Amino acid sequence: MTDNIDDITRRTLDYYDGHAQQFFAGTIDHDVSQNIDALLGAITAAPPFTILDLGCGPGRDLKTFNALGHRAVGIDGSAQFVEMARAYSGCEVWRQDFVHLDLPAQLFDGIFANAVLFHVPSIALPNVLGDLHAALKPGGVLFTSNPRGHNEEGWNGPRYGSYYDFATWQQFMVAAKFSPVHHYYRPPNLPRDQQPWLASVWRKPIC
Repeated sequence: MTDNIDDITRRTLDYYDGHAQQFFAGTIDHDVSQNIDALLGAITAAPPFTILDLGCGPGRDLKTFNALGHRAVGIDGSAQFVEMARAYSGCEVWRQDFVHLDLPAQLFDGIFANAVLFHVPSIALPNVLGDLHAALKPGGVLFTSNPRGHNEEGWNGPRYGSYYDFATWQQFMVAAKFSPVHHYYRPPNLPRDQQPWLASVWRKPIC
């Protein structure tokens, strides 16, 4: 990879900072209840759960987790999104970019990474997954959803993306010491060629 990882992150975040209001308007009504249910349904601890919404954006899913009675904490690298998420959800939101995470150890029952980890360059992904693994309690659950592809990566307009098939994504996750729970494709009830999203659920082993 010739591009600098920090430059990739900055340029992608610049896009979101510059389009924050449009992004909020375009995604606020998206139904991701299937993904939220997949995360919460896999957590074996007693509720309420402590949930990290990684790449929380303007706070749509933070608000949902909070309304369900869980302690939800958001994290995003976009300054605009952090401000919007705090105001919209009423939750605690931290500003951090994914390649420089500073997370408390073993705090979270679940991490919700919905449509975010594909922005991480593949060379940086193992460290990011390691940070998420360390932030989960033993037995905790990581949910991921990414646009799927054939393991290509690069610039898609002003945003950087990595587009994996399940076999390659599983290799990254298992190398980061996660155990598979299940995976599926979205949107539901459509032919596979009309399901561009790969969703997957992973557990941090108890020992």
